Amino acid sequence: MRWLTLYARSRHVPASIVAVVIGAVALWALARDGGEGPGDPRPAVLVLAAGAMAASIGLGGQDLALDRTAAIRWVPRRAAHVLLAGAVVAAVSLTGQMMGEDMATTAFVVRDSAGLMGLVALGAALAGGQYAWTLPFAWLSFSFFVPPLTSAPMQVATWMLLPPGTAVGTWTALVLTVVGTAAYALAGPRR
Repeated sequence: MRWLTLYARSRHVPASIVAVVIGAVALWALARDGGEGPGDPRPAVLVLAAGAMAASIGLGGQDLALDRTAAIRWVPRRAAHVLLAGAVVAAVSLTGQMMGEDMATTAFVVRDSAGLMGLVALGAALAGGQYAWTLPFAWLSFSFFVPPLTSAPMQVATWMLLPPGTAVGTWTALVLTVVGTAAYALAGPRR
C-alpha cells in the first residue's frame, strides 16, 4: 500500500483531484443558466475537458530518467492511471449533476470523459506531461467554433458535442481512448 501512496504523491494525484472538483463546481455554477437549453452539451463538455486537463498534470513523473530505469513494469500502471483518471473525472461530473441541474446523460459523460483522457494521454506521449493538456484544449476549441455540419469528417471533429447515441462520436471517443492510452502506456511521457 505504501507504493500506491508514493506513486499518487509523485504524480500529484491529490492536487489533480482537488483541481478536478474545484473546476467542476466552478463551471457547473457558471453554466447553471448560461446554456441554450437543456439539450446544450457545451457546459458538460467544458466540465469534462477541464477535469481531463487538470488530471493531465499527473501524467509526467518527477524524473523521467528515473521512471525509465525503474525495476517495475510501467505499462500497466500508466494504463491504469489514465483509465482511473477518466473514471474520476466522469464520477465528479455525474456527482455534480446529481446535486444540481441534469446537463448531460451518463452515456455522454462516460464517452466524453474517456475520449478526453485518451487525448490527454496522447498529448503526454507526444509532447510530455507538462503539455498534455494542449491536445484536448485545441480539439475542444476547434469543435466549439466550427459550424455544425453533417459530413463525417466534421462529425469526427465535433465528436465531443454529438449526442450520446451517435456512432461517429462513440467510435471517435473509443479510438482516442485506446490509441492515447496505449501510446502513453507503452512510450510514457515524452522528455
